Order: sequence, then C-alpha cells, then structure tokens
Amino acid sequence: MQRLKRKWAVGAVLTAVALSALGSTSAASAHTGEFAKFNNCPSTNPAVFACLYSVTTGGKVVLGKKTVPIVNPVVLQGGTGYANAELFQQFFPATNGVTLSKTPQPVPGGLAGLVNCKEITNFFERVACEAAFENGLTGVNATLELAKPASEIKISEAHLLFEEGIALKLPVKVHLENPFLGSECYVGSSSSPINWNLTTAATSPPPPNKPIHGKAGEFGFQFEGEIIEFKNNELVDNAWSAPAASGCGGAFSLLIDPLIDLTVGVPSAAGKNTAIEINHIYQSEAEVVNKH
Repeated sequence: MQRLKRKWAVGAVLTAVALSALGSTSAASAHTGEFAKFNNCPSTNPAVFACLYSVTTGGKVVLGKKTVPIVNPVVLQGGTGYANAELFQQFFPATNGVTLSKTPQPVPGGLAGLVNCKEITNFFERVACEAAFENGLTGVNATLELAKPASEIKISEAHLLFEEGIALKLPVKVHLENPFLGSECYVGSSSSPINWNLTTAATSPPPPNKPIHGKAGEFGFQFEGEIIEFKNNELVDNAWSAPAASGCGGAFSLLIDPLIDLTVGVPSAAGKNTAIEINHIYQSEAEVVNKH
C-alpha cells in the first residue's frame, strides 16, 4: 500500500494527472464499488494514464451583471494522458459522450430578471412575452456546456497541486433555458467561446475585478491508495470576457437578444466576470481501474 501511495504522490507532483475529460464513443465499463465512478473512463485506451471523475458542488458564475450560484452538482469525467513538457495532459472523452454534464442552475429573478415585456416594441412578441408570465413560465435556467472539442481543453494537476499557473483551460458557453427564450439562447458559442483559465493560484484580472485566490484543497487517498482525491478544491478565474447573447426568442432573436444583453450586461470585457468552482476530484490509474 505504501508503494502505491508513493507512486501516486510522485505521479501527482511530477506527471500532472488530470482534472477532467471530454466525450468518446466506446462503451462504458462496469466497474464495482468505489471504482464505479470511473465507468465512463476510456481506461482500455493505451494512451490513457489515469481516469478522472470531478464533481463541482458549489461556487458561482458572475456573467456581466448577473450572478448565478452553482447549486446543482456538475460532473466532469473521462481519461487523461501523460504530462507534456509544459505539464499539461491530453484530454480523452468520456465513453458515454457526457464529459461535462449539462446541469441546469436556476437564474435568480427568472425571466423577469432578464426580459421586461414592456420594452418589446413588436406587438406579437410583447404578447407572447406577457403570455409566458401569465402561464407561469417564468423560471430560467443557465446550463454550462462545452463550446469546443476535447483537443481545445488543457489541464495540469501539477499547477493545481502547487497553486501556480493555469490548472484547467475550459472553453464553454452558457445556455439560457426558458420556453419563451427558445432552445438556442446562448451566451458564447463554438465560434465565440467563453474561455476560462481556471487556477488554484491568485488571479491577475484587469479592473474593476480584484485578485482572488483558489486552492488545491485537501489531498488524500481512498481504497488503500488506489484512488487519490482532492477535497474542497477551488478553481477560479475572474479575468475572462464574454460575448453578446444570440438566438434568444427564436424567430424574434433580433428583438430579444438586445434585451438580454442589456439586462445581463453582455458583451462584458475581461475584469467584469468571475467563475468560482468548488470541486471534489477523484482519479485512479487506468490499469488499476481495469482490475476493478
């Protein structure tokens, strides 16, 4: 057991094992017990060194003038390769295609906090907006989604562990969900993503934001050293920018998008947005996972 612990500790420090992973097409494995969380890790891929399962349990996203608390757990999962010279690992997809779970977070204020129906000059769109309120369809969810493929994601456990540099580069977009807003209401896109450079170190944002500090969390072991974990890990970035909203209101997006932009405060320059993720991260060597 001590040999395994030393092996993992050295691996965590020197090889910078992963934070998360992006989707794949191979079938999930049926692991048991504590290793069941790695069922969607591509552990049989010879290029995969470790399996990763990370749960964001709290934190918040400040997008322009809107703050959305993270109240529902968000999962990142998959596999990671060996560290390169810059201490980043290759990202491998989760076998079920769900590397980042699409977990809705309720937007405080709901639709009323995003759209004022009286500001809509188009008669039919204003009536539709008012009907949405009359029918109680006022709740709005914000769902974080990946905006780029796995090759665009960069991770470094060494940076996470030592609280220096970027631990996770994550391109995302925010899906605003409500029947009135339609199915394609987004801030950020594949062509214009929100780029998070998350760190456990101190940030250096432009004003008006001020530096904040993440933390590596509590490093420990499970299952006789075969699983390592980071409890209460905190990844932060408050130096990112966000584009304008697009696709909101379906056919009336040319009318609704500007209202969303005005209320949310997008596009918003770097220094006016914040992402804080509180995580519980588990990882295990692929060859160990395959034995369970």
